[in-house]
Amino acid sequence: MFLMVRALLACLALFCVGVAEAKPAGATPGIIRVRLVTSSGSFVVALDARKAPLTTRNFMAYVDDGRFDGTTFYRAARRKSAPKMGLIQGGIDTNTRRSLPPVKHEPTTQTGIKHTDATISMARGGKPGSAMGNFFITIGPIVSMDASGAYPGYAAFGHVVSGMDVVRKILALPTGGGTGPMRGQMILRPVQIIRAERLDGVAKPTGQPKPWLLGVPKRKP
Repeated sequence: MFLMVRALLACLALFCVGVAEAKPAGATPGIIRVRLVTSSGSFVVALDARKAPLTTRNFMAYVDDGRFDGTTFYRAARRKSAPKMGLIQGGIDTNTRRSLPPVKHEPTTQTGIKHTDATISMARGGKPGSAMGNFFITIGPIVSMDASGAYPGYAAFGHVVSGMDVVRKILALPTGGGTGPMRGQMILRPVQIIRAERLDGVAKPTGQPKPWLLGVPKRKP
């Protein structure tokens, strides 16, 4: 009887260890954390898949496919009245070889995620529902990005939870060039996004072709 109890306890201990390994420390249901490793340092964003499921799923498709790896932060838009505030923008830029189909727009009036300080949100073209693989991070609140009345705003879907010093460092980099609303805001030496790492859950690659990798030598094991 004693041996049977010991065996049962041993099995239970192994089960508990397995559960602990399956759920990373700090993981929260419905929240997916991603570490962005850049040439200026690393920071972590927490994406809210409960409130912004479509936008989060789109972003994670780029992460899990490796579509952000080797891209850049290319824009730093500083407020003229408060240059330590503004936004930085990064992602695939105009590289359509890395793009996936546009994602349906999830306005802030629907998600409840406002453009406060340290918010991650999707960049898009002139029309809602055109966002693909470019995103921005706010430094300080930007109320004008929130939806209001007939104005659709931008799709916020999470926040930076560590490493905002790196985000602020990128915002302060020298800028110039650009046209239209981005005039004078292009980072002269774009910051490399070395890789985007999923920290929670299981990767779900899209299985779509990766034409940007054509001609790139494979790494030796």
